[in-house]
Amino acid sequence: MRGIISEKLHDFIKQANIAGQLAKTDGVQLTPSLVRKNIAKLSVFIGEGPPITYVKDSAFETLTHRIGLRIYSPNPEQALPVVLFYHGGGHMCGNIHLYDAVSRRIAKSGHCIVIAVEYRLAPEFPYPSAIDDCQYVLAHYQELLTEVKFNDHLVIAGDSCGGAICATLASKNISNVNIEIDKQVLIYPSVDYSMSSNSIEENGSGFLLEKEKIAWYFDNYFQHNEHYQLVSPLFMPMDANMPETIIFTAGCDPLRDEGFAYGQALSKFGVKVEQHSFDGMIHAYLLLHNLITEECEKTYQLIGEFIGRKS
Repeated sequence: MRGIISEKLHDFIKQANIAGQLAKTDGVQLTPSLVRKNIAKLSVFIGEGPPITYVKDSAFETLTHRIGLRIYSPNPEQALPVVLFYHGGGHMCGNIHLYDAVSRRIAKSGHCIVIAVEYRLAPEFPYPSAIDDCQYVLAHYQELLTEVKFNDHLVIAGDSCGGAICATLASKNISNVNIEIDKQVLIYPSVDYSMSSNSIEENGSGFLLEKEKIAWYFDNYFQHNEHYQLVSPLFMPMDANMPETIIFTAGCDPLRDEGFAYGQALSKFGVKVEQHSFDGMIHAYLLLHNLITEECEKTYQLIGEFIGRKS
């Protein structure tokens, strides 16, 4: 069923659709530069995040490249859980600067350390570069935390393609005795690269993120003839050892149904899954905080409660 947009987003979507139609009429082609400029424009809607006591930019210097990071701790003197946050952006755009307010809000609501990861982006660095970067941080993040206290409770979190990265890492590390992921937070996650869910068609036009653009993102991300279903978290190996999971879906999001299906798949293995649907919202709604403050703050509240709850 096609979603019904919230009145709060009606004018925003109307203007976005007008701009999109004009671009098509003028023959404007999607390019990495264009989508990066467009997502950066959303910064006017994100607002400023809350003050956090400790914020520091850091990095891992690997043998071949640098992985940028930003660390947030609301109380450096208290041993807090750690959240590794992987931002969204279709695997092609977004960065830790754009998502600064999001990271701050998670740190505050969850009373946790957040490590935001600046992984490599396609098309310059196609799959599996981003996965490799995020796996590296997952394996070595404790080395960064020399100035703040932390405990062994580890959460991975991400929105959109960042959710895909989380879910991929969860499957990838099921049998890894050296890495224990306690929980994952998936915010309107992209977990089916084969685009097989009904909502891809039902919500695939008129709600900012459109079917054609999703396919274009994936074609830029996967450049080595990958089988899209085999690299989709929805179809990856799962078992009862997968982390406890909270999933947020948006009623007007083309990715809505695959997020719900992922939760159902985990539940079949006995994994604890908490699902929340924000029916009038669109994909990437957390980046529109100033337009839909109530819905965004409710999302952060639920994330914070989930992080703080004992398994």
